[in-house]
Amino acid sequence: MAAAALARVPPAERGATTIADRVVAKIAAQAAREALIERAHGGAPPWASVTVHHGTARVRVTLELDYPSDLGAQCTAVRRRVVQRVTSLAAMDVPEVAVQIERLHSAHVPGGEQGRTR
Repeated sequence: MAAAALARVPPAERGATTIADRVVAKIAAQAAREALIERAHGGAPPWASVTVHHGTARVRVTLELDYPSDLGAQCTAVRRRVVQRVTSLAAMDVPEVAVQIERLHSAHVPGGEQGRTR
């Protein structure tokens, strides 16, 4: 009887799909890279960590940005792109994207040195 019931359910509707947190984190980090116009001079690429629970992904993205620049606009662009990509590629709800700016990099530091701004 169980085999007859299983035969009536289309194969695409059987089973479950699980996407690991680290996979969603890679999607989020790539989306953050896509959202930023340029990567900070000498800066590390965006990094993401994700917690997935019942089809909902909570994302934290860490960035290094150039200074001076419109930090708020860049963070907003990152949030929007991360939500869009995680929703479309992993079919998950993304209620929050926390953006942490780890470092600011300046191309014009007094004294002629390039590097991070303290």
